[in-house]
Amino acid sequence: MTDFAGRIAVVTGGGTGMGRALVRRLISEGCHVATCDVVEENLNETAKITVAEAPQGIRFTTHICDVANEDDVQRFATEVARDQKTKHINLLFNNAGVGGGGSLVNAERGEWERAFNINWNGVYLCTRTFLPLLLSSDEGHIINTSSVNGFRASLGGNIPHTAYSAAKFAVRGFTEALINDFRFNAPHLKATVVMPGGVGTDIARNTSRLVGEGDPATWSDEVIDEMRNQWQQRPPEHLQALNINPALIDMTNDEVRAYMAEREDAYRNIGITPDAAADIILSGVRKNYWRILVGKDAEALDRAVRKHPNQTYDLDFNKFVQAEWQD
Repeated sequence: MTDFAGRIAVVTGGGTGMGRALVRRLISEGCHVATCDVVEENLNETAKITVAEAPQGIRFTTHICDVANEDDVQRFATEVARDQKTKHINLLFNNAGVGGGGSLVNAERGEWERAFNINWNGVYLCTRTFLPLLLSSDEGHIINTSSVNGFRASLGGNIPHTAYSAAKFAVRGFTEALINDFRFNAPHLKATVVMPGGVGTDIARNTSRLVGEGDPATWSDEVIDEMRNQWQQRPPEHLQALNINPALIDMTNDEVRAYMAEREDAYRNIGITPDAAADIILSGVRKNYWRILVGKDAEALDRAVRKHPNQTYDLDFNKFVQAEWQD
């Protein structure tokens, strides 16, 4: 699909970051768009920006939807068909996602499953639910957002991102399986997996809202004391691998709150911008790439994993990534 003009796209997680950027880019090219988000204020901000930019005659609709809830997703699909006045769609961007979830050993089950369900079930449920509308099109394309954590499970924050990484591996595998499924059973449909590295988005802040971690600036003393206890029990090489500043152990609770809140804000300023990421994704879709790496860090990590598969989970693996980055 080389031209998006006149096509109909569904974008999940359109309230911020790459989702919002995809919505704006698609609409600027004459594509009709329906987008959803679970955070109403984010969705309203996207609507405010997009309506002001949209060319005349473009249908743009917004919908509140928790992609991990099947009833919500089914309602979303019904609303899209009604509000877009259509019996088909051409593009499904399964972009919605959150970080977090943490360790299978130490995290609360509810938090773990919430992160996993948004990142994996959201993709599956939306694909399953919107499939009839895609099948009814003359040409359709599903674009699923995985992550670089879909080819190397990450460490982050203060714990392994087990739920997040497991979900992103599932998204990658599902998308690759769809490529063959569609080739034989629905040849007018395509599937692409997107593997972003560091993109400056609000995923950290949105994760705090959705999985119950809360704003670091409002963390209780009990939460910080428990985190500090975990840090104290870890050897220095674990703290380094987890990107934990050892100085946090000796900070006051107020200093920890300020430090972690600042780090959360800084996440939005790393890597490439959401607009640049959207451009890379849409360029890859036009070229019918089955896999789209977003960012030089994603490309470097991909090369490092391919060259050093047996060292992928060594604590000092980042030295290989750095070498690829410098090359």
